[in-house]
Amino acid sequence: MGHKWAAHRKIATPAFNLEKVKAWVPEMIASVTKMLDKWGELIGEMDEFEMDVHKEFYNLAGEVSSRRALGSNFEKGMRIFELQQKQKFLSYKALQNVYIPGFRFLPTKFNKLRWKLAKETRESMRMLIDTCRTASEDSKGFLSVLMSSSNKNKLRGELDIEEVIDECKTFFFGWEATANTLTWAVLLLAQNQEWQDRAREEVLQVCNGSEYLTAENLPELKTVDMIIKETLRLYAPDKIITRKTMKNIKVGKLNIPAKTEL
Repeated sequence: MGHKWAAHRKIATPAFNLEKVKAWVPEMIASVTKMLDKWGELIGEMDEFEMDVHKEFYNLAGEVSSRRALGSNFEKGMRIFELQQKQKFLSYKALQNVYIPGFRFLPTKFNKLRWKLAKETRESMRMLIDTCRTASEDSKGFLSVLMSSSNKNKLRGELDIEEVIDECKTFFFGWEATANTLTWAVLLLAQNQEWQDRAREEVLQVCNGSEYLTAENLPELKTVDMIIKETLRLYAPDKIITRKTMKNIKVGKLNIPAKTEL
């Protein structure tokens, strides 16, 4: 498993090198601008307005991540995202019940729905993979990097279709953490007006009042960086983190056998 993980990481890493990440900034700004313009239209002339910002950040992070994963096919990626969200809901629901060995294999209402969602997700991913294979090699999407011919014969050969699907499913789950972090940050800023003013002043100064951010001046946002890091310290972006031991290990006085899920 360790060797397999190393191969997957080596193949996926080029999608996240610094220069490529910098190139994402204009598209991220375009998505944020579109969201803020929509907010402006909804608010109109009203003095007070309530909005579910978590849902808005969810959609924002989903759009940005889907563009990065699938390039021009990002709209199809949003459908996969919706399918995985439904699967996640069923998983959380199952965790709230008493565990009965073998129950997940029974054809219950929820199990049938879970199987259906899983099948549709993988079929949708296979269709995107077929589209990617016929696209140009210079595509910058995460899926294109995984499918690139330049990844052949690295460590253990290219990824097969099922491995590519698994990697993309993991990538798609990542944007929930981004949405959660943004939501907590906005809540903390609402509770701490002084830091909200300091952050706004810094952004206006770095952007010269009206210009958009660039990859080059992002490091100048020292206060904003502190706010995000403090948000991550106070509120974990993920609800559940699981690990499986690959061999017998000892943690303190506790002996944990191999293949134990924690």
